[in-house]
Amino acid sequence: MKSSVSLQGSSLDWLLSTQGRGIQPGLHRMERLLSTLGNPEQSLRCLHVAGTNGKGSVCAFAESVLRNAGYHTGFYSSPHLVDFSERIRIDGKPVDEERIAAGVGRLRQAVRDWNPLELPTFFELVTALAFDLFAGAGCEIIVLETGLGGRLDATNTVPKIACAITPIGLDHTEWLGVTLAEIAREKAGILRTQVPVVIAPQEPRAAEVLSEVAAQTGAPCVWVNEPLPSHLRLGLTGSHQRWNAAVALALLHAGKFSIPEEAIRKGLADVYWPGRFQRLRNGKLILDGAHNLHAVRSLVATWHEEYGDQKCQLIFGALLDKHPLDMLLLLEQIAEKIFLVPVVSPRSVDPQRLLETLPSSKRSLYHAFPSLREAMASVFSSPPASDATKISEERADCPSVLVTGSLFLVGEVLAFESGGQSKPRIQ
Repeated sequence: MKSSVSLQGSSLDWLLSTQGRGIQPGLHRMERLLSTLGNPEQSLRCLHVAGTNGKGSVCAFAESVLRNAGYHTGFYSSPHLVDFSERIRIDGKPVDEERIAAGVGRLRQAVRDWNPLELPTFFELVTALAFDLFAGAGCEIIVLETGLGGRLDATNTVPKIACAITPIGLDHTEWLGVTLAEIAREKAGILRTQVPVVIAPQEPRAAEVLSEVAAQTGAPCVWVNEPLPSHLRLGLTGSHQRWNAAVALALLHAGKFSIPEEAIRKGLADVYWPGRFQRLRNGKLILDGAHNLHAVRSLVATWHEEYGDQKCQLIFGALLDKHPLDMLLLLEQIAEKIFLVPVVSPRSVDPQRLLETLPSSKRSLYHAFPSLREAMASVFSSPPASDATKISEERADCPSVLVTGSLFLVGEVLAFESGGQSKPRIQ
């Protein structure tokens, strides 16, 4: 992946520095910012996707099929794994640095007279930047992933031609509510009158809320009841991706796109979405950004589909609010050894403290490392300590190393593999 070096210290540094403003639900700042920019979002035609898990994959499938059908596409997602420009793609490629720098310059100009206490958040600024760049590039169709929730998400300011909601689970409860019903209601906030919505299979209470909101809103509702047939090849691994691909195709149908069969086949097969059971080092290293219980269940199922009863050497790092102990309980069934590492984020779980919270009967399965780099060295080459040397010898014939627990951690591995370095970030 390309580096952002030339932007560091200038436009991009200013934008990244706004992460400290945190998450502040509400659309008033976003609406004011877009108005100041000349409302670039009003020229866009968007497919809008919300949900807890799978929304990025659904977007990636939909965009890939549209691009292979000849459409001039924009694709907005978050977070980025290595390079900021991954968040904003035009025709499948990250936006170049010159466009980003010019767009950030317009943002700075737009907010120069704002009261510091009322400034937009990082995500609001990045979303406005994406809308501005998509409008400037004349994109025909935008595939848009929500950031957090739906109703008060910055992406919920665009005109839409169709929406989709992927499976909903308990995540971001500090912002979206503590029950599945509350979270589903927030996600359903993207629905609009007479704009069709495609809905993936849901837990009963979430399904009930989504049906209720769709009826109240007047949004025609399509439920996806079957995964994509097995004869169609996918570029992403796992049976859950067949459900995501089915949602993506239903979304394109709801948006009234007429896509040639060959474009569907090629778009589904050629899709690229890193950090989702992504194989590196000839399959010896697998990266998966599963960071909540629902995603971990899918990851464990995919591991069994691919490797049966074989076990992995698991490198795990997570953020404090992601219930790491519950995730580890599920992951233990596929792990021969588990190596706890920090994530490059101030929100990271401390691996040593996490180790100390585990029952003493399980601690022989676990080892804590002060950094990802040291854990990787232990797994793949010369370990940093005598204790880790023994671990490395035990793993010599292991088929695969699996890194999971956080997309930030996956990004750090990708940077590590390409010879770069991941910078600490919050969002």
